[in-house]
Amino acid sequence: MFDGFLKIARECDHCGLDFSFADPADGPAFFVICFACIPSLVMGLWIELAYQAPYWVHLVTTLPFLLLTCIPPLRPMKGWLIASQYYYKATEGKRVTEETGSQP
Repeated sequence: MFDGFLKIARECDHCGLDFSFADPADGPAFFVICFACIPSLVMGLWIELAYQAPYWVHLVTTLPFLLLTCIPPLRPMKGWLIASQYYYKATEGKRVTEETGSQP
């Protein structure tokens, strides 16, 4: 499904499925920010408020935790969104015309 870390391949290596329909856009980043970055921020704030830690402590605790909770989930999240687009046959939104009463 992938041709690199986050780049989508043109087609599936096993079945030949064309991935031109796939456009997850910023969806994976949004979900990762909501579900991974917020706990990292809370941990950093807790360390700061509880211990009044110097910046180097955040550099060796909060920064690695932030990177480990944000970067690894991007690829599975992108794969999940592409699979959802395929399963639900998601397409780009289209305007309904008045003449036909249906999509152009």
